[in-house]
Amino acid sequence: IERQGGAPSLYQPSLTAGLASSPECACGRSHFTCAVSALGECTCIPAQWQCDGDNDCGDHSDEDGCMLPTCSPLDFHCDNGKCIRRSWVCDGDNDCEDDSDEQDCPPRECEEDEFPCQNGYCIRSLWHCDGDNDCGDNSDEQCDMRKCSDKEFRCSDGSCIAEHWYCDGDTDCKDGSDEESCPSAVPAPPCNLEEFQCAYGRCILDIYHCDGDDDCGDWSDESDCSSHQPCRSGEFMCDSGLCINAGWRCDGDADCDDQSDERNCTTSMCTAEQFRCRSGRCVRLSWRCDGEDDCADNSDEENCENTGSPQCASDQFLCWNGRCIGQRKLCNGVNDCGDNSDESPQQNCRPRTGEENCNVNNGGCAQKCQMVRGAVQCTCHTGYRLTEDGRTCQDVNECAEEGYCSQGCTNSEGTFQCWCETGYELRPDRRSCKALGPEPVLLFANRIDIRQVLPHRSEYTLLLNNLENAIALDFHHRRELVFWSDVTLDRILRANLNGSNVEEVVSTGLESPGGLAVDWVHDKLYWTDSGTSRIEVANLDGAHRKVLLWQNLEKPRAIALHPMEGTIYWTDWGNTPRIEASSMDGSGRRIIADTHLFWPNGLTIDYAGRRMYWVDAKHHVIERANLDGSHRKAVISQGLPHPFAITVFEDSLYWTDWHTKSINSANKFTGKNQEIIRNKLHFPMDIHTLHPQRQPAGKNRCGDNNGGCTHLCLPSGQNYTCACPTGFRKINSHACAQSLDKFLLFARRMDIRRISFDTEDLSDDVIPLADVRSAVALDWDSRDDHVYWTDVSTDTISRAKWDGTGQEVGIVGDTAFLESPAGLAIDWVTNKLYWTDAGTDRIEVANTDGSMRTVLIWENLDRPRDIVVEPMGGYMYWTDWGASPKIERAGMDASERQVIISSNLTWPNGLAIDYGSQRLYWADAGMKTIEFAGLDGSKRKVLIGSQLPHPFGLTLYGERIYWTDWQTKSIQSADRLTGLDRETLQENLENLMDIHVFHRRRPPVSTPCVVENGGCSHLCLRSPNPSGFSCTCPTGINLLPDGKTCSPGMNSFLIFARRIDVRMVSLDIPYFADVVVPINITMKNTIAIGVDPQEGKVYWSDSTLHRISRANLDGSQHEDIITTGLQTTDGLAVDAIGRKVYWTDTGTNRIEVGNLDGSMRKVLVWQNLDSPRAIVLYHEMGNVILVRSNLPGLWVRASGFLSFNIRQRYIQSSELLYNKKTQQPRAPGGTTVDTSSTSPLTGFNKCGSRNGGCSHLCLPRPSGFSCACPTGIQLKGDGKTCDPSPETYLLFSSRGSIRRISLDTSDHTDVHVPVPELNNVISLDYDSVDGKVYYTDVFLDVIRRADLNGSNMETVIGRGLKTTDGLAVDWVARNLYWTDTGRNTIEASRLDGSCRKVLINNSLDEPRAIAVFPRKGDPGEKGLIERANLDGSERKVLINTDLGWPNGLTLDYDTRRIYWVDAHLDRIESADLNGKLRQVLVSHVSHPFALTQQDRWIYWTDWQTKSIQRVDKYSGRNKETVLANVEGLMDIIVVSPQRQTGTNACGVNNGGCTHLCFARALDFVCACPDEPDGRPCFLVPGLVPPDPRATSMNENNPVLPNTLPTTLRSSTTRTRTSLEEVEGRCSERDARLGLCAHSNEAVPAAPGEGLHISYAIGGLLSILLILVVIAALMLYRHKKSKFTDPGMGNLTYSNPSYRTSTQEVKIEAIPKPAMYNQLCYKKEGGPDHNYTKEKIKIVEGICLLSGDDAEWDDLKQLRSSRGGLLRDHVCMKTDTVSIQASSGSLDDTETEQLLQEEQSECSSVHTAATPERRGSLSDTGWKHERKLSSESQV
Repeated sequence: IERQGGAPSLYQPSLTAGLASSPECACGRSHFTCAVSALGECTCIPAQWQCDGDNDCGDHSDEDGCMLPTCSPLDFHCDNGKCIRRSWVCDGDNDCEDDSDEQDCPPRECEEDEFPCQNGYCIRSLWHCDGDNDCGDNSDEQCDMRKCSDKEFRCSDGSCIAEHWYCDGDTDCKDGSDEESCPSAVPAPPCNLEEFQCAYGRCILDIYHCDGDDDCGDWSDESDCSSHQPCRSGEFMCDSGLCINAGWRCDGDADCDDQSDERNCTTSMCTAEQFRCRSGRCVRLSWRCDGEDDCADNSDEENCENTGSPQCASDQFLCWNGRCIGQRKLCNGVNDCGDNSDESPQQNCRPRTGEENCNVNNGGCAQKCQMVRGAVQCTCHTGYRLTEDGRTCQDVNECAEEGYCSQGCTNSEGTFQCWCETGYELRPDRRSCKALGPEPVLLFANRIDIRQVLPHRSEYTLLLNNLENAIALDFHHRRELVFWSDVTLDRILRANLNGSNVEEVVSTGLESPGGLAVDWVHDKLYWTDSGTSRIEVANLDGAHRKVLLWQNLEKPRAIALHPMEGTIYWTDWGNTPRIEASSMDGSGRRIIADTHLFWPNGLTIDYAGRRMYWVDAKHHVIERANLDGSHRKAVISQGLPHPFAITVFEDSLYWTDWHTKSINSANKFTGKNQEIIRNKLHFPMDIHTLHPQRQPAGKNRCGDNNGGCTHLCLPSGQNYTCACPTGFRKINSHACAQSLDKFLLFARRMDIRRISFDTEDLSDDVIPLADVRSAVALDWDSRDDHVYWTDVSTDTISRAKWDGTGQEVGIVGDTAFLESPAGLAIDWVTNKLYWTDAGTDRIEVANTDGSMRTVLIWENLDRPRDIVVEPMGGYMYWTDWGASPKIERAGMDASERQVIISSNLTWPNGLAIDYGSQRLYWADAGMKTIEFAGLDGSKRKVLIGSQLPHPFGLTLYGERIYWTDWQTKSIQSADRLTGLDRETLQENLENLMDIHVFHRRRPPVSTPCVVENGGCSHLCLRSPNPSGFSCTCPTGINLLPDGKTCSPGMNSFLIFARRIDVRMVSLDIPYFADVVVPINITMKNTIAIGVDPQEGKVYWSDSTLHRISRANLDGSQHEDIITTGLQTTDGLAVDAIGRKVYWTDTGTNRIEVGNLDGSMRKVLVWQNLDSPRAIVLYHEMGNVILVRSNLPGLWVRASGFLSFNIRQRYIQSSELLYNKKTQQPRAPGGTTVDTSSTSPLTGFNKCGSRNGGCSHLCLPRPSGFSCACPTGIQLKGDGKTCDPSPETYLLFSSRGSIRRISLDTSDHTDVHVPVPELNNVISLDYDSVDGKVYYTDVFLDVIRRADLNGSNMETVIGRGLKTTDGLAVDWVARNLYWTDTGRNTIEASRLDGSCRKVLINNSLDEPRAIAVFPRKGDPGEKGLIERANLDGSERKVLINTDLGWPNGLTLDYDTRRIYWVDAHLDRIESADLNGKLRQVLVSHVSHPFALTQQDRWIYWTDWQTKSIQRVDKYSGRNKETVLANVEGLMDIIVVSPQRQTGTNACGVNNGGCTHLCFARALDFVCACPDEPDGRPCFLVPGLVPPDPRATSMNENNPVLPNTLPTTLRSSTTRTRTSLEEVEGRCSERDARLGLCAHSNEAVPAAPGEGLHISYAIGGLLSILLILVVIAALMLYRHKKSKFTDPGMGNLTYSNPSYRTSTQEVKIEAIPKPAMYNQLCYKKEGGPDHNYTKEKIKIVEGICLLSGDDAEWDDLKQLRSSRGGLLRDHVCMKTDTVSIQASSGSLDDTETEQLLQEEQSECSSVHTAATPERRGSLSDTGWKHERKLSSESQV
């Protein structure tokens, strides 16, 4: 569409308009389409205006890319058509704005500390690879991707995130790759009863459900709130229960989370002050025709008269009709405006003569002249612009153009210069500034955590996690602190910037702290609270807190500080939205902006640019203004769904958006270059730029001495002001009062507050108290400055100092039962505490510390409420809410009780006494009145009878009466005599309760109780005259006839458990009142209870803590006697005569017994039980009576029986004969009841004084008694003595425990091994030599060991571990082996953790189980079962097909088969020792983890069934469950005396090695640790380098030359004596395995290597010793025939770890020196003497360990075979040597190797550790005499 005269056309496109090429914005063929503006407007200009050097579009889009020959010879022509001075070319500045003036320039020499850009610029080296495009061509950011650390996950885009963020349900990688290929989500655990579960699984406190706050972060806690409390006035309640501003109803925006505010709307909803948009939305009438599209459909800007001139660009002309054209078209003879205003005489346009020429007088132009369409056109040089006369030029003030320079700008004639503030430096473009210092980091709150992101790299790290609802935050860079507010916890917290040392700063008096700001100059913390409508300040630690601003504030939100100027700025999005400022001391308050605001959320200050920026979530805009509010301008007005917080750094803005869950950035001047920094966030809230330049240095006005102020020093302009904490008066210009003299004290359920009468502001201040849940009644005592309160949620009475210090929670109620303490009164004369209990219908009294509590009145009370005392007359007064409301009084000792008011009462609430006028005041919420009468009830009168909706608390002070009102949510006052002059002190306070005035002028009263307690032994109470006092006793104790002394205690009483405590009810007094046994521990679920009257102790079981405990009846000497192996102990009985305790366990279905101290525990019954519960003893008969059903508890005493009812919560008693019942009402949670009396015990102890002669347990029977042993231990043949420990047992781990199951007894009961500090135990092994258990703990990443009685626990390996899944002990060489699936290594060390060495670290994929010889399980991507030598050499794969997750592994030495469990294929398999003859033993097991073997059984642990099971190893049948219901089952092994025997070359003196000795198939090797330990390490056995300082080697493994064997191998071995020879014989294979000396690794040992003269002497002594032993053996007179059999040579001996779950023990026969133990064996062949491998059979063998003939008798059955004496002897100490070799189990190579071995005769030298060396431990140690009764045992 063309306008008249070719004037430009302006279009308002539809909402779907796209770019200029779109149909909506397309202009005609004869027109050029300008670029679409930020507001979506399209402009058309005549086509001939393009590239005419004139800015016709207003944005230069018609001139972009044009080459105009208009530059003078003195100028340089830029690629974009711009002309600049030629002297500016190649000066390093981008003057053309397209960098064309800096192209093809000779390279400039950069300094040493500069980085050369590809475009020739030089930048600081520190700016290289900092994520910022400083060069302009991005050449400084062409960097290699940084490596992620071991604890980071690399995203697909190369960025790094924390490892634990992978598959956590949160998209942390920008490309979402961290949440790809994740396993199915695990359902969120359910919340407990006191919590509400949000839609995404998070749990919040139930009290936050439907409270109007978005605590979940997704508003799910505010949906379906049908019972939600009404919204406040001026608010609209959504259908979901959410409250919003009433003005948002039917405004066209969906403000409710369910859009209910926009339903059922009519056109009349807009007010007279609003304009209704076409969409139905209401906007302010003042926004109509203001040039801004406030309706979002432009309907507020339609049909508007041209009331103002639109803004044209600086190089454009404004036509009369409001259009803009280029300046060059002015006076050009063409009607470009369309109204001829560009050619009018008013523009001084001279008539054209047609003779104008640039050659004559330069055409009249001041600078440049050009001919256009035959006419002269004047232009100007760069830096100038043409004036209105079209001839002269004037300087362009570039500094006036916003954003031309980043910070500072200085204009001069024809040019300008940009400069930067301190801490910044100009970039190479000479216009923008870069901050000096580290790379900037965006710090933002994410509700559940606080995170950091690098804006230029989008790298994402976690600072703090596991937060509740973090909203606002700020930081203190110099102190390295971060502060944040949590609106769920209502706390302000802080931590170090590394995430450590989290601590609370402000913990009370907060309701919705939405804004936070740190004054980094004066070290102050400011915050806003939209709930309390305040702005407060405090020191950085929260001290000296002060309400700074409280008037005319509605909903203050964001806050920002300018400490250098001493100013604070804040936003308020209440009914009158505005942005305000004041000095930092609260003075000089002023409005910055109050128009066109709705939800001003975020606020930030650009300190270098001296501007402020804010976001408005309702208007979807980001705006800026000067710090005084001037020059306000919208920066971004589109694409902002719900901006929340904003920060600025350098030239960029960063903001968070709730709707897009993202962090975004844009240019702070233009709003362009918008970019998403991070999206898919949880819920981004506040954001700040963490950089030192965001907190520039400033002058501290308070100096080093806090300005001389005693408390707060606050900056004010260029000075400072001393200020006092809230409520404290200022005594001079610098000092504050140290305490408060009078203040109003009131309870508000969740907190207790005070309003000081010492100051004028009357601001309420929260007393910092902990765990106040539902405070109701209050009182105070000025003598010790205590405040007392009752809490009806915790049912306690507590106290603290008036400032919150010295808090004592539960001085009453924590140790004694309260149900609903509603009233409270302090007798300041006798220091007594009186209270009413509406739950128990009692009035009680105690000392002010809660001691000596007693019941005063318990009859004819019906919901007593408030109570007051009058010590002058000795009376107390109380209100009663019951069926017959009344006000009563009685003496303070409960005497002279009478009703004084009983008519015209409904809900008598608060009471107050005017001691001067002797009046009693009360408030009645039902009658809605405040009345008074005389102290005797006479002269009753209504004081206030109107406008009292619901009065509750009442108090008097001076001439005023004060009260709280529930309905008006206010505290009010009036004249106490007339009721007039009413005032409101505070309003909008929810849950107001009791109220009092604290002062220091209570009247003194004289009483006899002051002098020596009135002669009373316990309580002295005030009473009416004339007596004035009386004595009384604590609850349950009688007063003796003297009227002053109490009996020492209860004579007879009931005792019962109430889950969280144990209580007693005295039977000595006329009323039933329970007293808590003051045991100073926390009980969770105390079920069963018993009493030992002999020692005065109470026993109880706690089924939640899983323990049985005891204590004295006075609560002292508490101890836990049983702490392991308990699940649900529902029944407990104490045998006070036999001194035993019995209990039932419904979880394990057992009945057990033990001594009273928990020792000698034994399972009595474990079969045919189904949920055993109650248990009683009949000691005289020796019987146990068991209640097996869920009957109510029952207990019989002499005259009757007692029962308790859980559902109806009472204890009943009844006489045995007459069925007369009495009842103790409301004993909540009562579980078990017992009776006790001080009478002597009847009956006698059948076991007598000597325990019946039993070594352990003596248990009575009807016919006498019997001796018994602790669980798992057998009774010896004498019937009285027990073994010290089981002989054979299973040892297994279950993450947090190590347990054993005896195989000697049939009950298979697990017994905990008391090893301390177990967290996540995976693997086990046992060393029988020292009697220690070794275990891995993957939570602590350590390997530890301990004795089996739990003592001597020590860490063996404490560093360098990641996930140690396998563990094995070499008890011969004293080495420890383990696998690490995290590091994919197999390592070894000495048993004490020294000499650590990596054996295998290649080709491993999550190695799991390990044994001393082979490496077993390998549950990686491809399962493997392998073996290797002990030094890691000669690896061989046994099984590598059809494997899933081979977990546990074990060997059967009798059948020479290997067994393993496969947790993926869910089966148990076996094969021979070469991986052949494979078969499935059990095909269906749930999830096996580890297994072991003993006798004919295979045992395994199962994760899914949570059990230990076993099966017959031959058939796979007879499957049995050994132990069930065990969580976290892990490793399992067998401990047996026959397991760890035998020796090898490393068994004597460590093989002569200095550090590590590894036995191999044919030899052994010495090795050095990976890290030197300071001791010389030598790889040749016995050859120790000279060291004059060393007198001995490792004391655990000394090398003793005189005890080394003279021969280490047979005659087939080589003899070497020098290290060079050893190196010379190193093969390529040994070098690869690291066995060569020159690689500082292990060296194979040969006989005689390195022997010197001392060894020769040792050899002679050894020979002499051998001869002596042989002579001794001759005494046995047994003939032993030895036959040379070439078909025999492969031996298998008991593996060096009894841990059969991971062991294969195939070793080849090693010719041993004579010093070693011997292995005697026979070989037999056929008559033809052809000893083929099919005929090889090792018959039997045993080392000559003792002189027991019985051992030799077992050998008589061995058949003698032909042959002769062997020339040499081969001996290996073993328990298992019955091994058959067949063609299926030995390959040809192995058989040939066996046939080549030379055999030797047995020697009787015994050097290996015997069982006797182990010692005898209390739980596991034993002395064992070896009895060989079978082939397998032999």
